[in-house]
Amino acid sequence: MSYKPTIPFNVAFQLLIPTTERIQGVAKKIYPDTGEVFFGSFRTFGGTERTVNDVIEIDATATIDTWYRPDIKADCRILLCDTEQVYDIISEPEDIDMRHQFLQFKVRKIGGKV
Repeated sequence: MSYKPTIPFNVAFQLLIPTTERIQGVAKKIYPDTGEVFFGSFRTFGGTERTVNDVIEIDATATIDTWYRPDIKADCRILLCDTEQVYDIISEPEDIDMRHQFLQFKVRKIGGKV
């Protein structure tokens, strides 16, 4: 039985693909302000809890399902078009069933506020 998404791909995202610049001999990723629009599903599960120095922190994480795109890589960022929040891709995007039809990956919100 093959994978079928249960949630429609109705959330608009922009894919921010980095370029690399050498600044004083150190490679630095530069992300554009805008990127190509694509659609997918966006599911949050209340964030991910972790304990650092006996303090509980909650990372704002989400899972995105979308159509397969070979240009979505683990070093890219995703901009949520409705809220203009930027997310880092934190897992290698998974080509579900290796069919080049659907892609799933996990993201973490960039910034100090949840």
